Amino acid sequence: MEHKAFRASIRPIDGVIAIDLAGDIDGAAEEALNRAYAQAENANSDPVLLNFSSVGYINSTGIALVVGLLARARKSHRKLVTYGLSDHYQEIFRITRLSDFMGMYDDEASALQGMGD
Repeated sequence: MEHKAFRASIRPIDGVIAIDLAGDIDGAAEEALNRAYAQAENANSDPVLLNFSSVGYINSTGIALVVGLLARARKSHRKLVTYGLSDHYQEIFRITRLSDFMGMYDDEASALQGMGD
């Protein structure tokens, strides 16, 4: 399997920040992911939306990076909302119980509609 370089970019939408994720989330993604999340924090976004629509692969280190973002969000009383996860990764987020601590939606419109829940 070819490794796809990770990118994270922030985008304001409806008064919050979406972090658009693309490529493979693994150990090499740490710096870019943390930098994008810090930008969302500095913008006082609550919640922070994580857009996984362009992510093809997440390994165990990548899951740990998402757990780290969740810990940062909870420490600052901020919600983390995800959308665009493939069925496979939705199941992994359920099995690992990540979905118990962050909103999980199919698409951006659903995430924006449900972010007040």
